[in-house]
Amino acid sequence: MTADPGTPTATYRLQLQPAFPFAAAERAVPYLASLGVSHLHLSPVLEAVPGSTHGYDVVDHSTVRADLGGAEGLRALARTARAHGLGLIVDIVPNHMAAPAPERLNAPLWEVLRDGPESAYARWFDIDWQAQGGKVLLPVLGGPLGEEWERLRIEDGVLRYYDHAFPLRPGTEGLPLAELLDAQWYRLGWWRLARTELNYRRFFTISELIAVRVEDPEIFDATHATLLELMRDGVVDGLRIDHPDGLADPEGYLRRLDRAVRAATGETRDGAGGGGRWTASEGGGGRWTVVEKILGRDERLPATWPVAGTTGYDALHHIDGLFVDPDGLAKLTALYRDFTAPPADLGGDWPATVRRAAREVVTHELAAEVARLTRIASRICAADPRLRDHAPWALRTAIRELLVRLPVYRPYACVGDPPATDADAVMLGSAAADAREAFTVEQEARVVRVVRDAALGRLGDGPDHRDFCARFAQTAAALRAKSVEDTAFYRYTPLLSAAEVGGDPGRPAVAPEEFHAFAARRSRDWPATGTVLSTHDTKRSVDARARLAALTECPGWWGRMVAEPARSAAAPDPQLAWTAWQTALALGHGEAARLVPAVLKGVREAGLRTTWTEQNAAYEEEVTAFLEAGPCAADPSVWAAIGAELDGPARANTLGAALLHLTMPGVPDLYMGTEHLYTALVDPDNRRPPALGGEPTDGPSAEKLLLTRAALNLRREHPGWFGPGSTYTPLLASGPSAEHCVAFLRTDGTDVTDSTDVTDSTDVTDGTHGGAVTVVTRLSRRLAEAGGWGATRLPLPPGRWRDLLSGRTAEGSAPLDELLSGLPVALLVRS
Repeated sequence: MTADPGTPTATYRLQLQPAFPFAAAERAVPYLASLGVSHLHLSPVLEAVPGSTHGYDVVDHSTVRADLGGAEGLRALARTARAHGLGLIVDIVPNHMAAPAPERLNAPLWEVLRDGPESAYARWFDIDWQAQGGKVLLPVLGGPLGEEWERLRIEDGVLRYYDHAFPLRPGTEGLPLAELLDAQWYRLGWWRLARTELNYRRFFTISELIAVRVEDPEIFDATHATLLELMRDGVVDGLRIDHPDGLADPEGYLRRLDRAVRAATGETRDGAGGGGRWTASEGGGGRWTVVEKILGRDERLPATWPVAGTTGYDALHHIDGLFVDPDGLAKLTALYRDFTAPPADLGGDWPATVRRAAREVVTHELAAEVARLTRIASRICAADPRLRDHAPWALRTAIRELLVRLPVYRPYACVGDPPATDADAVMLGSAAADAREAFTVEQEARVVRVVRDAALGRLGDGPDHRDFCARFAQTAAALRAKSVEDTAFYRYTPLLSAAEVGGDPGRPAVAPEEFHAFAARRSRDWPATGTVLSTHDTKRSVDARARLAALTECPGWWGRMVAEPARSAAAPDPQLAWTAWQTALALGHGEAARLVPAVLKGVREAGLRTTWTEQNAAYEEEVTAFLEAGPCAADPSVWAAIGAELDGPARANTLGAALLHLTMPGVPDLYMGTEHLYTALVDPDNRRPPALGGEPTDGPSAEKLLLTRAALNLRREHPGWFGPGSTYTPLLASGPSAEHCVAFLRTDGTDVTDSTDVTDSTDVTDGTHGGAVTVVTRLSRRLAEAGGWGATRLPLPPGRWRDLLSGRTAEGSAPLDELLSGLPVALLVRS
């Protein structure tokens, strides 16, 4: 097989870092090719801050990262991959660059700091020169300037502060320090000023990542030239776009990227339909591109984006949800509330917790972003006599109230043509109706309508109108990420596995019919979209979540276990005890070197007793002491008892999730190491260099590897059964335990009708063209408690079917107790 520049059959994510450079990835190629993937998926490869373990802190777009092996190392990896039939997918970071120490590492930023708004690079960065007296605020000082004064020094023509080195404005080199500081195009400030005074856009609330204006064609060209050269030379075959919601105009960016890639590679997009959607067709057509877009539960990816789909967090939510018992979750949540007794808006109720977190973030961490929006809105109103007399406080209030009420990451409205979509108009209209409640005077409440219309691009087409519309959406995305993923997820903790990127902790359970409907939509609308279960950003790996989901099948046992004085008496608070023991259960052991950092990160993100910026050292010492004396020191008998309760259902969940991931509609992306049993916590735990190529001989890890190899090689041998043009047909079991079976047929579309009705699985014809059937067990503990499969049967499509995992054969109406007697899953092909 040769690498296909079109749709991958499956990708394998490698998290590159100096401890795992291009050469290490090259050595792993033979093993990964034998596993059955079609493409390697690389984390960012352009020059980053030296030593970076992730690569998203880019400092130079013109160079392949030296400490990974440089351009030749990447090209050598590509040659080896291609010799083994593999292509390369590369992660790219269009939204931001690093603001590093020393600052000279980012040459464009260095020139802006030296030459100010007249610099040739001033347009690169999203800086508000009208604020801070025309200077760039650099919040790098450990304390107020007066306290740090003695640590500033001039050496070799630069201003130094610890690891930082700042350029000097020409002609200011000989000035006294006080005058020299005032003469620069930047202002050195206490790091705490970033919250309210920062005047450059950043990635979320990370001041060390400064936003880049890729909406400017010249900046796009400069920041993408090396990437396009790699695609032109056949080194890179496809793209993952990091955080498109941070861009001023995501669709405009994606269209420019699509044109640039096609021009660089000399390809056309054959058969592109669906309003411009990327479509693979036989013999050519574009390069596979997915976007890291996190969709809300009922949100749809804009159909006009020229991409194959998302990276797949929506699939993660739907797969995870199948293994959550809704009745058990309700009991688990009741136990959580009784045991931890949190206030409703601080972890007791999901919607209330999200609302409070959003208000805190928009008022504090994003105060500078809201202030900038307020300044722009004030200028818009001042320029139009019909919009005057809205006070800045009222505009600021309306902006905040609209932002905290958005149920998704952002709207995609733009000034001009095309107008805002009906979905965005309805969403912002609903938010505006509720936001009026923040005003007691009706005339003052009318400002909400002004802000709503500005966010929808309806007030005019001047520079300020375009700026407000784009910046409102960008701020909305940052607010959603920080308030939900990085705050509320750590406050509302009845079931930690539900608090996952793309998830819905308030409603995590997914019924089989909901899963089938979701899969059918993907097959129809986005057949080449990505699917993931573990990434470098997931809070817990898929197998860690599989263990936690099993708690919904035994909530009473968990409630008794965590409430025992030996488990919780020494905890600084009951919520910490609940969260700490679930985190340990996710790992399956109490390894202090991994457990302590993850739990400390969680309590800081939650911000209830300590935070990243206001650390409560005494509380954090109590947390560490509890972990070391509790889960990390638990007697082996405790872990044996835990294993007796959880290992069985966790095994079923692990294998079931893996098989669904590898056979449902979409392109599966395997995170490094997840072909085996892989339990990891939040970063940096999940970014440890992988040990690839091991061959476990027994247990769930060996079973998962067997399953993964079988499914991946089946996808590679029969891409028509799984890729664009294939079909997805639910198969419904019958009998007393039918609800515990999830099954479906994948074919190339030549032997089933066009029906996607999830209530009817009788559309299969004579089956002469092959196909694959996935069979998965859900809620296995409840199944066992009910007496097992009993007379439950699965009607198979016509033909004789062989399980690639066990070798068993079946036909007709197959008894599930026989089909699944050895493993809780089956992968059948016609024999």
